[in-house]
Amino acid sequence: MSPSEIGSILDVMMMVALCTLIMIGIPVVFILTGCAIIFAGLGILFGAFDPFLLGALAQRVFGTMTSEVLIAIPLFVFMGMMLEKSKIAPELLEAMARLFGSVRGGLAISVTLVGALLAASTGIVGATVVTMGLIALPAMMKRNYEPGFSCGSICAAGTLGQIIPPSTVMVILGEVLASAYQQAQLAQGLFSIQTISVGQLFAGSMIPGLMLAGIYILYQVTLCYLKPEVGPAIPQAERDAVSGGQIARALIPPVALIIAVLGSILGGIATPTEAAAVGAVGATLLAGLRNSEDSAWPIYLAAICAVAMVGLGVMFDLRIGRQEAPLVDRIAVWTAAVLGVGLAYGIIVSLRRAFRGGMLGQVSHATMSVTAMIFATLIGATLFSLVFRGLGGDEMIRAVLEMIPGGKYGALAAVMLVIFILGFPLDFVEIVIIVVPIVGPVLLQMGIDPIWFGVLIAMNLQTSFLTPPLGPTLFYLQGVLPPEVNARYVYRGVTPFVILQVIGILLVVMFPALATWLPDLLF
Repeated sequence: MSPSEIGSILDVMMMVALCTLIMIGIPVVFILTGCAIIFAGLGILFGAFDPFLLGALAQRVFGTMTSEVLIAIPLFVFMGMMLEKSKIAPELLEAMARLFGSVRGGLAISVTLVGALLAASTGIVGATVVTMGLIALPAMMKRNYEPGFSCGSICAAGTLGQIIPPSTVMVILGEVLASAYQQAQLAQGLFSIQTISVGQLFAGSMIPGLMLAGIYILYQVTLCYLKPEVGPAIPQAERDAVSGGQIARALIPPVALIIAVLGSILGGIATPTEAAAVGAVGATLLAGLRNSEDSAWPIYLAAICAVAMVGLGVMFDLRIGRQEAPLVDRIAVWTAAVLGVGLAYGIIVSLRRAFRGGMLGQVSHATMSVTAMIFATLIGATLFSLVFRGLGGDEMIRAVLEMIPGGKYGALAAVMLVIFILGFPLDFVEIVIIVVPIVGPVLLQMGIDPIWFGVLIAMNLQTSFLTPPLGPTLFYLQGVLPPEVNARYVYRGVTPFVILQVIGILLVVMFPALATWLPDLLF
């Protein structure tokens, strides 16, 4: 046998071993690294793998660890964890419930909106579903909501955050897609390389994400109108017990924070990493404001200073060290420095209050754990991809996809089916890191739009996570179900949302402009 034939056999064995070990339940990072090392050794032994290719691993890992875009990951995770641990999410849910209290199914609408915001900020489906299950499900049961409808609404809201920005997983997907797009162009002999950014992917996912949320809400309102017993309105006495000012105080700050983070990216004011830093600081200030009986003026001072600094950055050139800066710019620089002192004071006060309340340690530990998992998986997937390509796997994948009837759309459908199946045992991050670098360059060479491709991946995995009987979201919620609600309600309640999810995917497939129009307009 020739070395290329041996390499093809080893590639197939490598993928079979990967899938088998994943099904057994071994942590993915160990599977990726172990399979890569073992099959690289076999390839060297049979002359099918060039050992000098492993020399590129250090450079790839260094590129991953020094990527400015990926710095946004721990910052977004910190932002989401701080919003969760500071109990802002329960207050936001209650405020939304009062806001939509007069509408049948108002609490379900609130779950959809709050779940989407919370999931988008954390980017971790399991954490969001468990949190919403603990917060929202008892409240829905207390107000006589149908258990299946309640469970389905919570599961669907938890997966919405995979596509609605700002989202940690979309940062990872954007980085991986950008690399695959560059490889596809180089393979085509193009040396004037175009690229895509995380901001473009955020813009591309905005309309489909909001469309899905709208479809969910339309279904919830319609069902509760036809069957009032499924989701009754909140009694008037309970709605009157909370004033409009209390609702505004609970609702406006976190929503304004999400809008500020996302608006700064889409408006071109900040990069995703800079916007993530804004989100982390804003969440810290909100935690300091909500979780202490001390004076609130340092927090308000910091917020005013932050807004003023952004305004100065937009209107003036604040770069320091220039030889001949205009007087107005030098005044603006010194003003920004003074404002920075006020902002730093508010942050220190907020961190002290968070530490005193026991939140800071929990948030830091959770952020470190999630970030370490993501980057360890990134490094393992880099080694796996390097060995897979060194054995000739990219040519094999290209040959298989080109054999599928239907051209590039047939190949895209086949890849989406594989990703859907992998969504049962694997998390979003793991699938993006493992699958996209292998199939992405091939599909993009065929002419698939990278933004459209990324949005379809996100929506596809949302459906996979929801689909009975193996959808991970269903198992997350089952772990926090109250005694009176069993798994049968979860499976029954989530089925209509799976159908709605499929409708959303078909709409994006039929009308690609839903994903591509906004990025083309803004970028």
